[in-house]
Amino acid sequence: MNKQDLINNIAGKSGLTKRDVEVVLNGLLSEITDALSGGDKVQLIGFGTFETRKRSGRTGRNPQTGGTIEIPEANVPAFKAGNKLKEAVK
Repeated sequence: MNKQDLINNIAGKSGLTKRDVEVVLNGLLSEITDALSGGDKVQLIGFGTFETRKRSGRTGRNPQTGGTIEIPEANVPAFKAGNKLKEAVK
């Protein structure tokens, strides 16, 4: 399912227009992105938690040359599924 499919499904179930659903969905994604950029967590009880995690630096290998490269540490986004989501997927 892509973003447009999600918008269509929500519009069909909620009775809202596709345009209104798109505005809300874009707002939700923007708020989650802003929170993660600021170092905050976003918890949606029953669904899951969006957070950032620190990935440590490591040595990697360049597949073209075979030489080694140093990959710096980085903050990466992560999602941990909540219990209701885990149960629904079973």
